[in-house]
Amino acid sequence: MKRIAILGSTGSIGTQALEVIGANPESFELEVITANNNADLLVAQALAFKPNAVVIANEDLYEQVRDALQHEDIKVYAGANALNSVVEMGTVDMVLTAMVGYAGLQPTIRAIKAGKEIALANKETLVVAGQLITDLARQQGVNIYPVDSEHSAIFQCLAGEFHNPIEKIILTASGGPFRGRKADELSKVTRAQALKHPNWEMGAKITIDSASLMNKGLEVIEAKWLFGLKNDQIEVVVHPQSIIHSLVQFEDGSIKAQLGLPDMKLPIQYALGFPNRLKNDFPRFNFMDYPQLTFEKPDLETFRNLQLAFDAMERGGNMPCILNAANEIAVAAFLREEVGFLEMSDIIEGSMAKVAYIANPSYEDYVTTDRETRSYAAEVANKLSLQ
Repeated sequence: MKRIAILGSTGSIGTQALEVIGANPESFELEVITANNNADLLVAQALAFKPNAVVIANEDLYEQVRDALQHEDIKVYAGANALNSVVEMGTVDMVLTAMVGYAGLQPTIRAIKAGKEIALANKETLVVAGQLITDLARQQGVNIYPVDSEHSAIFQCLAGEFHNPIEKIILTASGGPFRGRKADELSKVTRAQALKHPNWEMGAKITIDSASLMNKGLEVIEAKWLFGLKNDQIEVVVHPQSIIHSLVQFEDGSIKAQLGLPDMKLPIQYALGFPNRLKNDFPRFNFMDYPQLTFEKPDLETFRNLQLAFDAMERGGNMPCILNAANEIAVAAFLREEVGFLEMSDIIEGSMAKVAYIANPSYEDYVTTDRETRSYAAEVANKLSLQ
């Protein structure tokens, strides 16, 4: 029986994780759930699953959550400090970090320092501070289990192969809703169009990242740290059907791939239940439903975000932190319909050129870099919105 804390239980990953936990009561016990602003859903989840504690990050919503749960034996906390503290609870065995963006960094660090296993859905944690996180996990003897479907696929392909060196990994990308389009077409796309992913049901931020291929860029950087790879050992291939979730090529030239329908519940369950594969009733893949699986090169000229991510990884230091912070600001501005789809790349590229580069950043440097980048990127986004 693993006792689980879910950071971000009201998001796409969090809600599906609760489905997995609910379907496997003999394997998992829910200890903590947290949300940023969605108090109504957090309360509903608490009433359904009866966790030990809940945290609402927005302190203005504390009384609403507390009053709704006053007759339950559930502790209610609020604020960022509470979020960082609950991961250290002695009743927690594993922390699923399903928060979106940079906000997941500090609670993940606290959880690792407390010796908790990590099921990582917050890729930004490794993008921003990959060296710091992996060093800390190694020092604390903490395992990090990937939840992203692509990294879960790599992890599954490596089972039983950890003694065999990797030649390279191949991350697959659906290509998003705008695959095949050129820059002149992308300059006119709308928020609504960008939010219609062809294969996956995800939150708004990650859906936009997928449409711009930034999500794949973040996954490239995450893979480097998760699997201890060199920059030139990571390749991206567009695979529109999203059936092959990623591949590993070994030094003898053999390639292993993990296949399945595009459903996040499987990688979530694999991370939570590792090393066991838990029986489930998820829909099964049938080759006859997909008689053709196709592959193509990503268009790095049109979808500049993926190239910018490779550039940030190559530069190292705090550059991936700059990339991530600028992207979060750019995506938020696009979702508010203040900047265009292609202008997101302009904001990110400008931030990478403007914000001070630090080759060997400390945690405090990451905090400063994130703050300065957000300020600069917001200024650029505001100017673009006024044009």
